[in-house]
Amino acid sequence: MSDEEEDETFHSQDELSDVEDGALDEEEWHGIQDSDSNESEHSTPAPTSSSVPGIFALIFLIATRYVPPHLRAKADSKESEEQIKLTRQLKGLLNRMSEQNIASILDSVEEIYRNHRRHDVTSTITTLIIDGISSHSTLLDSYVVLYAAFVSSLHKIVGIEFSAYFTQNVVLSYERHLAGEAPPSEGGEDKPNSDDQGKEASNLVVLLSELYNFQIISCVLIYDVIRALLNDVSQEFHVELLLKIVRNSGQQLRTDDPLALKDIIQIIQNKLEGQETSLSSRTRFMLETLNNLKNNKVKRLGTQNQGGDAVERMKKFISGLSKKRHVLAHEPLRVSLEDLRSAETKGKWWLVGAAWGGDPLVDRQQDVTQNNASSSVNAPAQSGDALASSALMKLAKKHGMNTDIRRSIFVVLMSGDDYVDACERLSQLKLTEVQQREIVRVALHCCGNEKTYNPYYVLICQHLCSLSHSHKITLQYCLWDFLRDLGETNAGGAEVIKSLQEGGSGDDFGIKSISSTRVRNMAKAYAWWIAKDSISLSVLKPLDFTALKPQTRTLLQELFVNLFLSSQSKSPLVGLEVSSSRNRAPIEEIFIKASRLQTLSMGLVYFFSKGLSLEEAHDVDPNVIKLVQWGVDIAKDTLRTGLDIVPDL
Repeated sequence: MSDEEEDETFHSQDELSDVEDGALDEEEWHGIQDSDSNESEHSTPAPTSSSVPGIFALIFLIATRYVPPHLRAKADSKESEEQIKLTRQLKGLLNRMSEQNIASILDSVEEIYRNHRRHDVTSTITTLIIDGISSHSTLLDSYVVLYAAFVSSLHKIVGIEFSAYFTQNVVLSYERHLAGEAPPSEGGEDKPNSDDQGKEASNLVVLLSELYNFQIISCVLIYDVIRALLNDVSQEFHVELLLKIVRNSGQQLRTDDPLALKDIIQIIQNKLEGQETSLSSRTRFMLETLNNLKNNKVKRLGTQNQGGDAVERMKKFISGLSKKRHVLAHEPLRVSLEDLRSAETKGKWWLVGAAWGGDPLVDRQQDVTQNNASSSVNAPAQSGDALASSALMKLAKKHGMNTDIRRSIFVVLMSGDDYVDACERLSQLKLTEVQQREIVRVALHCCGNEKTYNPYYVLICQHLCSLSHSHKITLQYCLWDFLRDLGETNAGGAEVIKSLQEGGSGDDFGIKSISSTRVRNMAKAYAWWIAKDSISLSVLKPLDFTALKPQTRTLLQELFVNLFLSSQSKSPLVGLEVSSSRNRAPIEEIFIKASRLQTLSMGLVYFFSKGLSLEEAHDVDPNVIKLVQWGVDIAKDTLRTGLDIVPDL
């Protein structure tokens, strides 16, 4: 390099450093500007042609370390240009879509999903379809059917995240337009806007009914929409929306849930009772249509026939997708209207693939601040709480709670308002993983000492098992300890038995004898946990079913009777009242896991054949006997199928 070139290079670098310092000073200082600053700005020399490559290098260097506002604007404009291009591309595909080329449109959209961010494509398609359908003044049935079929295809190809996002936005947009269509209280200046908003809500409710026809959503959401419209059935527009839903999806609603349809008709009749003379013709027509639907006398009009034919053609197309592609979703979304409304506060359940039903423990967290704030106001009441806590501590010692941890757990369990409150307060004890095992032991002790079975302790342990697998292990060891107390010396495994033989003592809270009430309460508790998969039936694997002690036989008899009852119940308050419904799937699921252990399976089949009998019990409901016999037959068939056991066993 020559001397002149070196001088020119150094000169350009000095200019670049001056430019960089000036740019940073300009960004950091936006205060008073005087004549000196203006003069300094005008006195800054312009870059020469030889320094142009250095300026580009400087811009790149600044962008990697710090992006000034003017460069940020360029980046934002670039991103917006990509979004505009994506929107234009998808809008062109949707505008060209027809029944003949929907397959090729799906191929193009699938290609776009591979080249862009999934959420951008999903949100763009959702916005285009919702805006396109809601803005139509006259909406053809075939038009909505085509787009509903397109959404159903993406529901199978892209997955549940697309259909759930689409459904949520359709419902929210529908409710927004429906809330805005209410007529003004005074005057009629807003009437045109009301008509426009009513048109949009009407188009969107037709889209919802077609989504239901294509099995994207279930009848749960449609019935929720209908019930929301019934809150003000006196409005003509609500009656019109009800008619649209009934005429588009009435037959499918009647097939899926006829009882819900009957309840809705009853609600309408109760609301309109005594108003028969003042009803409008449209309301009378709606009542007639609903009654005809309930009695399966719906007359199909010509426009409905055209829409029905389009639906059948599109359903055939969608059913053929599984033959050509790998589909991801099959079942409709069983989501309610309340789930969609609370999606932003309770979580978007479709991201994890399971419906969110709400957790009372999470909801209760919102009350913690209020309780803490009111604690200072209720200072006199705290002295009463201290006395109650002192009495509970004495009771804990009486029940053999020989450690501070057990006494604290006992006080929480005895003073809890319900299982939700107890679980919340137990979490505030800040116990270690080893100390948390004491919760199960104390809860089982309290459950066994109750004069009548109390599911309060069962729900607490069920919640703990849902949080940690270690609590399931603790329940297993506690049952083995209880079986040893009943005389089953082989229960508990080789290491436990060896420890007992060497002088170890069981952790029985000082209990000297086992009462029949304790046996019955323990049997009901473990039956519920096994039925609800808190623990598995393999917990009984140490038992020798051919040589059971009398109390062990009583325990198992109570356990299996309540196991079959609990498998058919959603409430832990399992009584002697048995419904006529039968579901064999839960029983098969319980015993198919036990079939993996050959010794346990053979022992269970032997016990069902020889030891479990309720025919001689005169105080048992005959319906319970029938249910238990039905459950025993299913259990034996499941065990024999799993292990290929001979039927004579």
